[in-house]
Amino acid sequence: MPKPCEIVSWSSRIQIEVGKFILNLFHLLEKSGVFNNMDKAVIFLLMLSCGHFTARSQEVYDNCFNALEVCPDTQYTLNNISANATSCINCEDDFNYCFPVNNSIWCSFTTNAVGGNVQIDFSNLAFETNPGQDNELQATLIEATNPCDAGSYAQVGACLSNESANFTLNGGLLNPLTTYYLVIDGDNAGAGVTSAAECTFDIVISGPGIDRPNPTATIAESSTNVCLNEIVTFTPILTNCPDNGDYLWSINGTLAATTVDPIFQTTKLQNGDVVSVKTSCFTNCIDTVTGVSQAINVYTIALDAGSDQSIQQGKTTTLSGSTTAPVYSWAPEFLLSSPSILNPVALPTETTTYSLTAEENGCTLTDYVTITIFSTSLEVPNTFSPNGDTKNDTWVIEGIEKYPDNQIMVFDRWGQKVYHGTGYSAAKAWDGSLTRGDVTESVYFYVIELNNENGTIIHGSLTILR
Repeated sequence: MPKPCEIVSWSSRIQIEVGKFILNLFHLLEKSGVFNNMDKAVIFLLMLSCGHFTARSQEVYDNCFNALEVCPDTQYTLNNISANATSCINCEDDFNYCFPVNNSIWCSFTTNAVGGNVQIDFSNLAFETNPGQDNELQATLIEATNPCDAGSYAQVGACLSNESANFTLNGGLLNPLTTYYLVIDGDNAGAGVTSAAECTFDIVISGPGIDRPNPTATIAESSTNVCLNEIVTFTPILTNCPDNGDYLWSINGTLAATTVDPIFQTTKLQNGDVVSVKTSCFTNCIDTVTGVSQAINVYTIALDAGSDQSIQQGKTTTLSGSTTAPVYSWAPEFLLSSPSILNPVALPTETTTYSLTAEENGCTLTDYVTITIFSTSLEVPNTFSPNGDTKNDTWVIEGIEKYPDNQIMVFDRWGQKVYHGTGYSAAKAWDGSLTRGDVTESVYFYVIELNNENGTIIHGSLTILR
């Protein structure tokens, strides 16, 4: 079981008040008879073993291996409160120069491809003010041949100490593309000082040895005026962006693709769409840049080849195309009454897909319709005369009995249903009657659903004569 001092912490500034509270609680429990002599001895020893209490756990950068990477011209708020110092030969804090360490914290930075001078500005110093606590910082820059191995350290910056207000640490002529460490520690010296300084402060690192130009990204488009379904190519143009990562491409803010190569192609743009790309720059102190394309003008043509149809083998049908384009044509041309009108008559001998292609303003667009041919051995009359002369008085469909699950509907020219029957047969043939009266002499339209394994549906016209 962990000791209480390993899992509970308070600020030394409230240590006295906390101590009073613990003692009062101790005496209260003692009077109540809860403790025996052994309990009191154990509690007393635990309180002694904890020594003093600290209010917070130190940040993870209180050792070299977890050094905080700092980036140029960026302000960081740091502290060395409750930090420690590693004590062993060639450990990270085994300095043999500059200053003895007490509660060190570590930062790292990497110089640019040129190298040179750097400066670290310290500001907004706020020291802990516990009794007997120092109020001065000390700091230096070091270069390590072997990371975090004190035996390979070399001091490259000034050795600063006794810093109690804003100050600057300089490093001169640093090597290019090299990692350096900034070590900051609380001083622990002077008359009446019993504990090392603890401080919260801001730092900013800058200078020609670490500064870098801001990276940017733009996009080059193969065209900003395109036809619907046309391939558009987008290429990112990066400046001051070495070691960039993958490219994340979005259309109107929605991720569309991730590419390793600097190119993105799509045929799925709509009018006004905007493409953007995002990527990362630099290996250290990664920066992210975003480029945005111009709005893409996509031209489209109003075009419709009509609905798919099913017809009986040997029958004809009329295609129902529509477009606003001035130039259009159907294909394939065979067995069409004309490929250059919107509503040609088709007599396909097998299931055929027809394409209607339109051209306007340099753009071409194509739509498709499929005419399915079926053979049902049905003979569907296109006329009958329910006039009571016993000749052709009902609509007899030869072969319909082979499809007992059939369903038949008949509509007038306004789309009103005038007949609906299921399980249609010669015995149930329609005689042209309605619920009230008879249908008038006219042209009607029928839909026959055979409900067979192919889902065959037959459309056609029916003329009733009186």
